[in-house]
Amino acid sequence: MRSRKNNIFYGIDWVLVFFYFILIFLGWINIYSVTVTENQFDLINFSTEYGKQLIWIGLSFPLILLILLFEAKFYEKFASLIYLCSLVLLLGLFIVGKNINGATSWYDFGGFSIQPSEFAKAATALAIAKLVSDKLFNLKKLNTQIQALIILFFPAILITLQPDPGSAIVYTAFIFVLYREGLPFYHISVAFVALTLFIVTLYFGYIYTLIGSFVLFIIILFYFYFYRKKALKKGLIKILGIYLVAALFIFSVDLVFNHVFEQHHRDRFNILLGKTDDIKNIGYNTNQSVTTIASGGLTGKGYLEGERTQGDFVPEQQTDYIFTTVGEEWGFIGSALVILLFVLFLLRIIQIAERQKSKFSRVYGYSITAIFFTHFAINIGMVIGLLPTIGIPLPFFSYGGSALWGFTILLFIFIRLDANRSYEW
Repeated sequence: MRSRKNNIFYGIDWVLVFFYFILIFLGWINIYSVTVTENQFDLINFSTEYGKQLIWIGLSFPLILLILLFEAKFYEKFASLIYLCSLVLLLGLFIVGKNINGATSWYDFGGFSIQPSEFAKAATALAIAKLVSDKLFNLKKLNTQIQALIILFFPAILITLQPDPGSAIVYTAFIFVLYREGLPFYHISVAFVALTLFIVTLYFGYIYTLIGSFVLFIIILFYFYFYRKKALKKGLIKILGIYLVAALFIFSVDLVFNHVFEQHHRDRFNILLGKTDDIKNIGYNTNQSVTTIASGGLTGKGYLEGERTQGDFVPEQQTDYIFTTVGEEWGFIGSALVILLFVLFLLRIIQIAERQKSKFSRVYGYSITAIFFTHFAINIGMVIGLLPTIGIPLPFFSYGGSALWGFTILLFIFIRLDANRSYEW
């Protein structure tokens, strides 16, 4: 215990720390490639975006030390307070927040902007871990499920109202954490069915989807009538109820899509579903992204040799579309290696989460896994045209100090919790 008190690095997982630094390094050299100009090969030009990112990286070191200075008990004891502070910061944006690109998501501090939604993820992960680790908490009970949903609802709705729906989507990832801790499977199945109905309704229209669902409903009734009559007698009302709820949901999809979604949201979904082909306006970013990645071929054009990267063909390439630089300059092989690195990083977090003696630490570990995976999967899916553009950064790669610090806090709180696993709380 003496060695632990005298050394904040005692017991930390250096493999996970290595992944952190290699991802940050690879991210920065790609930001450098995007933002450097032909006559500006200057590593210490802090007025540029790559220079500012270098400052944020440098400031991450004292942040890491600060996180490691606190005992693991601190994060469990004050999880609720940290969560409430994050909500206050999100609420404050509606009073003194700075509007950038139509979203009031930042606090401005004389040239540097802070986005509190990036820090709210760690606060919410702590709050969920605190709630679920309670001895009396049982995810099979409705009242406890509602408690968990309330914790997720408040930051998600405040972020959506900024409006920043892309960042709010991340909070849906917690359903996998709750499932891991005992949430009944039918919640996952309901979410999957709802997503499927949503996509099918957008593609075929609500009339054809209603007709198709009615035919499926009749087939199910015939199946139960001929093969499971007893079950049909007992569950007919339930089957009818499920169909009516599904029908109402299908009808609401069309209503929400046409009267709640903004036009640019509708355009992006229509392009993704192949219903429209607009590569000059709404679909421009995605088209340029896919073209840029494809131009890299198998081995890429070489570092700082990407013609489309140097030519600024992809808007916001240093942020949401940073992976296009990897694709063009490093090719398929380099892209695959980066993806493999992320996969190994996530698997390492899961492995560490499973060895925790504390339920709080385990739940937090799975929470950050879900957050990192959601960012990784959505961002990569977005830049290769599989998902609509929603504006979500690639961890440790995308330009932005708030995102870098947010991911750093997420990870190193877990590293501190893991380092304390061999001690009694």
